[in-house]
Amino acid sequence: MTRGRLEAFSDAVIAIVMTIMVLELVPPHGASLDDLAKLWPVFLAYVLSFTHLAIYWNNHHHLLQAARTVSGRVLWMNMLLLFWLSLVPFGTAWIGDTEFASFPMAAYGVILLASAFSYGLLVGALRAAPGQNPLLAEALGDDLKGRISPVFYFAAIPIAFVAPAISFGLFVLVAAIWIIPDPRIEKRIAA
Repeated sequence: MTRGRLEAFSDAVIAIVMTIMVLELVPPHGASLDDLAKLWPVFLAYVLSFTHLAIYWNNHHHLLQAARTVSGRVLWMNMLLLFWLSLVPFGTAWIGDTEFASFPMAAYGVILLASAFSYGLLVGALRAAPGQNPLLAEALGDDLKGRISPVFYFAAIPIAFVAPAISFGLFVLVAAIWIIPDPRIEKRIAA
């Protein structure tokens, strides 16, 4: 399998996941602004999840652009990441429909935590792939954002049972940390 084919497949899956999420947005049954305002939890959950998916797509793209080869392990780690990302619409709908209730927020945190770990496993598999571009490991170097994001997700899970709003805030914080693409790969490859 070529890295281009892997990237195209992953792009398609993430696009489908995003499409599923937007199809979950149901217009209000009334025509007033008050009717629309009642949907704020669903829309806010959608924005948060779309942002997380866009961040994964962006970083996945950069990661595969820097890679030279893929291995069987890379394929499976990529599938694991896509599995967890495919659960984002479920978590999004649940937190939106329940107005960010405790258990759905914790479950959403589990999905995000598992996605982060899966991405880390994919990075590790790409680094270890035979014939890999040595610039990839050099470009990734010390990944502070990659280390602290799972810590925030992990903390958000039990916090959701006490203060779901703080849990939500931690999810927003992680998205804010990652919203600016990681320039390490582009800088190393360009140099």
